[in-house]
Amino acid sequence: MRHAVIMAGGSGTRLWPLSRKARPKQLLRLFNGRSLIQHARLRLEGLFKPENIWVITSQAYLDAVAEELPDIPRDNLIGEPMGRDTANAIGLAAHLLARREPNATMAVFTADHLISPYEPFAAALRSGLEAAEAHDEALVTFGITPSEPHTGYGYIHRGESIAANTYRVLGFKEKPLREVAEQYLKSGEYFWNSGMFVWKISTILASLAAHLPENDRTLAALAADWENLVGSEELATRFGALERISIDYGVMEKADVVLTVEMNCDWLDLGSWTSLAATLTPDTANNVAAAPNALVVDGMRNIVVSESEHLIVTLGVDDLVVVHSDDATLVCRRDKVEQVKDLVNLRVKKCGDRFE
Repeated sequence: MRHAVIMAGGSGTRLWPLSRKARPKQLLRLFNGRSLIQHARLRLEGLFKPENIWVITSQAYLDAVAEELPDIPRDNLIGEPMGRDTANAIGLAAHLLARREPNATMAVFTADHLISPYEPFAAALRSGLEAAEAHDEALVTFGITPSEPHTGYGYIHRGESIAANTYRVLGFKEKPLREVAEQYLKSGEYFWNSGMFVWKISTILASLAAHLPENDRTLAALAADWENLVGSEELATRFGALERISIDYGVMEKADVVLTVEMNCDWLDLGSWTSLAATLTPDTANNVAAAPNALVVDGMRNIVVSESEHLIVTLGVDDLVVVHSDDATLVCRRDKVEQVKDLVNLRVKKCGDRFE
């Protein structure tokens, strides 16, 4: 049996003020009228049965996720009491799935990317599932064919080919300097690290036990008593005590056998307002708007975003980002959007948790 797990627990602080603690970016319907989590689920259509699709998210988002994904059984929504990074999210999901089908295959997806077109994605996923099932000892990841020497992504160094579009992994490289990224692109031996995986449940559990033994013991115990712990202070205390670590650092970089499948798709990490702009059609002056009512006059390269009918007008300005929400408005230069996440502490100091 094959199962899919969508990780949807991020808070999306770089997309403030629309992305909030109570309604993070994966729930915003800014992407062709759908939310990112809806897009993530739609990509799995025809590949996994709805009853075999799982979502791990914040406990606080469970009701909202259920509204976004009405065909997914409510029991398939796993609520973390707080975020402890991807190794613990994946580990908890794997232990819970193992209680049902310990010999099943588990694919892991993210809910903060846009991927197109569908067919290359689906073909790569089928190859990954087959690779994981043919090589029980392997952890399989998906490498995105790079289109530029991007310095904001991690990279996968591919080795020998073992099947069509499937390679052994020689190593993982963190976000490189520009000149290093240019060398990676020129060599043709590197993929962007997509953060998507496939493996046998037994294989990932063995890897977690080997490389993160303390975390794994706690996660196994929590999963064994999950029904009694959900929503309890005990769950929050024990889960919160886990070492916070990503699956890449905690497991993938230490694993003995890692394979990668090339995914030759358009792959966009929706991590900032400028990345959102890349999904929109610009006007003749390269302005983009994701808003019902926006008017940009005598300006270039502006980004305007709103979910409401509120009219936003810019006049005679260039290279601005204007984001309107019901109770807060952001105005910044395009080259400052990565600093939006740094506003969190300043907001809390000035306003408490009112605008989180």
